[in-house]
Amino acid sequence: MHNKEVDQFIINSPENIQDIIRQLRKLIFETSPNITEEMKWGKPCYIENGLVCYLQTAKQHVNLGFYFGAHLKDKDNLLQGSGKKMRHIRVNQLNDIQPEQFSALIREAIELET
Repeated sequence: MHNKEVDQFIINSPENIQDIIRQLRKLIFETSPNITEEMKWGKPCYIENGLVCYLQTAKQHVNLGFYFGAHLKDKDNLLQGSGKKMRHIRVNQLNDIQPEQFSALIREAIELET
């Protein structure tokens, strides 16, 4: 279910990345019908049995972040970052979105929380 705060967040984001945010949001909801959305720490966060992923915006791109990305298999080597837990995928344009691969990571992140 869409959160009104996230709707407003998208509207307030730079125009050139709004479609990227919308597509990633749609993909997250399509991946799991049980996932919930809320604003935490100034960004849209997605929760199912625990923290799964988030959308972090910048002027020219959007990061699809995973709270426990360091524990994901990431067979396609999409994840970036070197922290102890978190990893992200940098999405510069709509064409960068890989629905099957991103959904697989989201599903795996949900499974980590169960």
